[in-house]
Amino acid sequence: MNMETKVGNKYQATEILSGFADTYFGFFSYIYPTNFKIMRKSLALLIAGILLTATVTANSEADKKFTDWKENTFISQLWAMNPVWASQQGFHKYDAVLSIPDEAGMKSSLAFLNETRIKLKEVNTDMLSDANLTDYKLIQNYVLSGLFYQNEFKEYEWNPASYNVGDAIDYVINNNPAPLDEKLRNLSSRLEKVPAYYAAAKHNINKPTQEHTRLAIMQGDGLLSFFTDVFPDSLKLSKLSVTEKDAFNKNAVAAKKAIEDYVAWLKALQGKFTAENTRPYAIGQAMYAKKFNYDIQSATSAQEMYMKAMARKTELHRDMYQLTASLWPQYMKGTPMPQDTLGAIRAMINKLSEKHCKPEDFMATIEKQMPELVQFINNHNLITLDPKKPLKVRKTPEYMAGVAGASINSPGPYDKEGNTYYNVTPLTSYKPEKAESYLREYNNYVLQILNIHEAIPGHYVQLIYSNRNPSVIKTIFGNGAMIEGWACYAERMMIEAGYHKSPEMQLFYDKWNLREVCNFLLDYNVQTYGWNTKEVGVLLVNEGFQQSAEAEEKFKRATLSQVQLASYFAGLTEILELRDEVKKKLGDKFDLKAFHEQFLSYGSAPVKEIRKLMLK
Repeated sequence: MNMETKVGNKYQATEILSGFADTYFGFFSYIYPTNFKIMRKSLALLIAGILLTATVTANSEADKKFTDWKENTFISQLWAMNPVWASQQGFHKYDAVLSIPDEAGMKSSLAFLNETRIKLKEVNTDMLSDANLTDYKLIQNYVLSGLFYQNEFKEYEWNPASYNVGDAIDYVINNNPAPLDEKLRNLSSRLEKVPAYYAAAKHNINKPTQEHTRLAIMQGDGLLSFFTDVFPDSLKLSKLSVTEKDAFNKNAVAAKKAIEDYVAWLKALQGKFTAENTRPYAIGQAMYAKKFNYDIQSATSAQEMYMKAMARKTELHRDMYQLTASLWPQYMKGTPMPQDTLGAIRAMINKLSEKHCKPEDFMATIEKQMPELVQFINNHNLITLDPKKPLKVRKTPEYMAGVAGASINSPGPYDKEGNTYYNVTPLTSYKPEKAESYLREYNNYVLQILNIHEAIPGHYVQLIYSNRNPSVIKTIFGNGAMIEGWACYAERMMIEAGYHKSPEMQLFYDKWNLREVCNFLLDYNVQTYGWNTKEVGVLLVNEGFQQSAEAEEKFKRATLSQVQLASYFAGLTEILELRDEVKKKLGDKFDLKAFHEQFLSYGSAPVKEIRKLMLK
């Protein structure tokens, strides 16, 4: 018997060996019934101990072999295949490389995925440690989802916005600690390949969606800011030779022309759109279910999570009505409270939403709140923060515009000392009516919750902890539902801890939580049933109490992405369920800070995998 392949774990080994002892000594137990009981037990334990020692050794050898493969062979191949992704993660060996999404590039990508899948099948997962088993599952999901995206989802055919060299430029010139001259040399090589990149994009696009085409045009125009605002100043500060500068300018001119030609080509395509040469933005229920499984990696199906979201919406409406009733005499003196539950809540929210900053003070208000959050967390001992990791609030780069009003750009695991940027879209370009609508949505209460989510102790803190994990796999294959779920959990945890405690803040937290619930319901219905603006308005404005401008932006986002909006509620739900289980298990020994730091210590692994480790 080969113990490495036949004995999967210690429990199984003990069962096999105990059975062996029972069978082998069955006859002798009949002759020597008393002494044999002791003899059988002792011998079984002796044999089990000897062979289990061999199993542990084999386990260590298997672990070492898998660790060596994932950290050397697999990671090296992964970055060679995905140079821009490598730059995003702070691995700058391939900063001069830009993969071309042509037929040869796609075949090479498929070959890598299939070779990795074969390699994974050779691994005996029963012999892996907990940490490596989690990494195995993350790599496996990467492979299977990659094959799904390339063979079934085929976004490269219908999403012109998926071709965007903004990250290829930004993560070389801005998020790289290398000397400026080195960065410019690498960037010059990447720019040289931009014309071929967009030529392949034109060849691949077939029946695009109108929504993604509009986004690609807008972001393509935004890319041009690199050529006018970034490159000239960088070249002036550099010490490149005249020859090198000439080469850079030549490549930059060609790249700029390729981007402009791509945008012009899309505009021409847009002018000829018909029902026959475009496709709808909705991917359908079957495709959504598959994408949900790969993207969220939840223990719960999309349909089951949808039902949980519906139940939470009802619960929040009840709680918000009770809060509204308690606040009504203070803010609505002399005005009778409507019998309509949703109408009463909406009236109270509208009244409190009048408290907001001025449009020109939007970014400054966000910056001011950062140290306040830090102080509260430290005073309440909620989680350990790292004062050496700066957070910089900046205007959202033009090439990222059009999807989210606020986001985080965090350094990867190879560039842990790099800057973390809190991207904020200024309101200076908004018309007064739109700015007012937006600020009523992000009023004095909600803006603080947004900052908790995006920054402290949300995304900013979680991604710092993720970078500390010794496994690069858990960081680079970060699970979106865990990442967004933590940010949503951070909001709730801070409110529970008493951050700006008041019925007004609780009401707006409930409204924000309802927003996360509605994100799921919106995403599911838009992408599976093709909901239109009227149906979205009923959910977001009537039932979610959102401003019209926010509802319009969210519907736009729901047509441009799939499943990502579902990750907030899905991740939050699984984290809260896990916290309840840990509390039940530990009882009086439960410590909130310890829970937070243990949870984050596993990197950005899926919550279902973290749950197995924490409850083991």
